[in-house]
Amino acid sequence: MEIPKSYKALVVRENPEGKFTRAIEEVGMDFLPDNDVLIKVHYAALNYKDALSASGHKGITRQYPHTPGVDASGVVVRSRDANFSPGDEVLVTSYDLGMNTKGGFAEYISVPAEWVIPLPDSLNLREAMVIGTGGFTAALALYKMEMNGQHPDMGEVVITGASGGVGSMAVSIFKSAGYTVIASSGKTEHYPWLKKIGAKRCVNREEVSDTSGKPLIKPKWAGAIDTIGGNTLATLIKACGRNGNVAACGLVVSHKLETTVYPFILNGINMLGIESAETPREVRLKIWELLAGKLKPPLLDEMQCLIKPEEVTNYMDDILEGETSGRVVACYT
Repeated sequence: MEIPKSYKALVVRENPEGKFTRAIEEVGMDFLPDNDVLIKVHYAALNYKDALSASGHKGITRQYPHTPGVDASGVVVRSRDANFSPGDEVLVTSYDLGMNTKGGFAEYISVPAEWVIPLPDSLNLREAMVIGTGGFTAALALYKMEMNGQHPDMGEVVITGASGGVGSMAVSIFKSAGYTVIASSGKTEHYPWLKKIGAKRCVNREEVSDTSGKPLIKPKWAGAIDTIGGNTLATLIKACGRNGNVAACGLVVSHKLETTVYPFILNGINMLGIESAETPREVRLKIWELLAGKLKPPLLDEMQCLIKPEEVTNYMDDILEGETSGRVVACYT
């Protein structure tokens, strides 16, 4: 494949006043780092972390100008690694992509070979990005929960922030794995859609946010996946059934957690941290094999919002305001 001298990318710049601007620019190929594998991007998915990076969050991205985008799929153009050849269909999620390495909202990315995952046979490049980090995180939560003994026979599993990217993927993936799913969302207008993609029933935010001050309350679910944090996470823990697992993978509302040791030492609750960015490669390959097989969401087309590259910045504002649902995917082909 011929490599151009320049390409189009969403570029976030910091001006002398400390403010940040976002625009699609034509940049030289030297804007990219000189890594092992050069990939022509076909699709890139939008995540909450991308919107933070594009807003100048120095905890996400330290140096600007920068291109966000932690998820990308496409075709290898050039490789210095023997495991990849021009024409290979691949995907890249997490690691440092879109954080301090130029990310997926561009026509090209350049990444270390160990970040690159061969596209599974039963997925196409678009489907891989509809799943993306959101689906990978949900599947990793399931994987870790089942390593700790979680099983569908134990009872219902509740998923908070269910209409978001990770939450909606979790609803579908846990349903595919045989679980009965409670979807928690403040967006009642999405309840019919959540039931369609896998939820048995839907509950509002108040039902997963106990304010009684009690260290333990009557069990309401056998396990939980939380994208919210704060009092919601504390409630999930103290209302979880005996020996259940609560997977924490987000902090949309708060990074704080105030609870007691009682759920852990009296009910044997396991709290699991879900960190997808640096998941070991052997586990990452296993998770993607599952996502392409028995855990593949059956209604992926109904969980996607396909957009043009020039629409990405508007959707970044929406995701920060909690106005998106499902997975937002930019098409570069």
